[in-house]
Amino acid sequence: MNAPAVWPAVWPVRTGNDPGLGPVPFPAVPFGPQAIRGVPTGTPGSVNYRLARQALISDYRKKRLARHEVCDAHPELVRAAREVGEPTRIECPICEETQVVLVSYVFGPRLPAFGRCVTSAKEMATLARRKDALTCYVVEVCPGCSWNHLAQVVPLGQAR
Repeated sequence: MNAPAVWPAVWPVRTGNDPGLGPVPFPAVPFGPQAIRGVPTGTPGSVNYRLARQALISDYRKKRLARHEVCDAHPELVRAAREVGEPTRIECPICEETQVVLVSYVFGPRLPAFGRCVTSAKEMATLARRKDALTCYVVEVCPGCSWNHLAQVVPLGQAR
């Protein structure tokens, strides 16, 4: 079942036993990707996951999550972080011993189904010049404790 693109312009509100209150004006709210990105329709944008990251770290520090629940990176992701990841000066919020590494994967037409791990700025520039609409996922990874979190999703390609 397809959901409507926007809420109705008038939302019926009733309180108690008084059926005479009738509809109350309510502005239309878009529920497409453009609403999440916070930019007008058709304008390229990226999604940043800092708030979700902070919520996860907060839950871990409050002992709501165990270390094995947050340090669960796939072995191939940890290998990519060690070998081709971009080092940062950000300390791992879980183990507080190692600096996190950024690993970028690009997905889109004419790329492998499992994505393409970008290993250099030159390769990223080449992919950004393609006419296809591609999506780049940037993941923070701690090579020490295997913590990982999706940091950002960025549209690539000239179709964007």
